[in-house]
Amino acid sequence: MIGFYNYSVILTYLGLASAIFGMSQAITGNTKWALLCLIISGTCDMFDGKVARAMKNRTEDEKVFGIQIDSLCDLVCFGVLPGIIAYMTCPYKALGIISATLFVLAAVIRLGYFNVMEQARQKETTECRKYYQGLPVTTISMILPSVYIISHFIGIDRGPSTVYSIVLLIVAFLFVYDFKVKKPGNIGCFVMTVYGVCILAGVIFLK
Repeated sequence: MIGFYNYSVILTYLGLASAIFGMSQAITGNTKWALLCLIISGTCDMFDGKVARAMKNRTEDEKVFGIQIDSLCDLVCFGVLPGIIAYMTCPYKALGIISATLFVLAAVIRLGYFNVMEQARQKETTECRKYYQGLPVTTISMILPSVYIISHFIGIDRGPSTVYSIVLLIVAFLFVYDFKVKKPGNIGCFVMTVYGVCILAGVIFLK
């Protein structure tokens, strides 16, 4: 069998499986379950890099494979899935398809650029990145569920809404806009995990 099979990519594949299930839920109109799957994918992505780095005996080919697999799965989880959610909830299908297309395109450009720059960087240093260049694609896994909860409290989540499409257009621009975002350390990851749990609980229990 072609490919590399070890525990370093398990979380990445679980996140992908969650995203695929989330797409099926978005298409059938079950936005809440789709958002839950998006959160799960984001949680898997938060820790898959730590798991991969903990595996000390990886070959160079396995490391490069891991980078490529991570980016390909990120495109599905944090590009295609949010795009489908926005399209299925938008009452104006032209706006829905435009926002979804631009969002996925921005994610593709960002991930492709990251792959090129990361491979070049790793040839020069083994240090971890301290800053992101532009907004990471994984942030959408917290942004969209947060929008869902905020929309609920201000009363605009009843039926189809353009809010997700508008959010996607803004985030798409931030994906490719050149500005620095400090990477979270261990404390930052803990805070984001707690926030993610709170968002998850909010999405589950809001009716």
